[in-house]
Amino acid sequence: MEKNERPLGELFTELKQETRILIKQEIDLLKVELTAKAVQAGKDAVFIAIGGVLLYTGLLTLVAALVLGVAEFIAPWLAALLVGIVLIALAVILVQKGRKDLAAMKMTPERSTSTFKETAQWAKSELKAAR
Repeated sequence: MEKNERPLGELFTELKQETRILIKQEIDLLKVELTAKAVQAGKDAVFIAIGGVLLYTGLLTLVAALVLGVAEFIAPWLAALLVGIVLIALAVILVQKGRKDLAAMKMTPERSTSTFKETAQWAKSELKAAR
């Protein structure tokens, strides 16, 4: 018996099984895509965290520079001030990079959305062909 000669019930059963398999694969793809996005968001969060730590360190160094400057009125405060400024500059760069990368990242699972639409179109065409 050829595919075109099979009973309608058999065709619907096959369509149901194939649709189930396809939907499972779509869900697996969605999981993979969301995991990849979460990993990227985690990396960007690390940049923000490192930037925050450097910023805090820079602020503490600036406080130390102020204390040394007021206490002694000599050159050691200038060195502490320069180190503090450099740390704050690095912190700003890292925080801005992390924020920019997070803002630019699209959180929607694009491939999964696309393949879900393709699956719906395929199922519709199979139903029409089975009639």
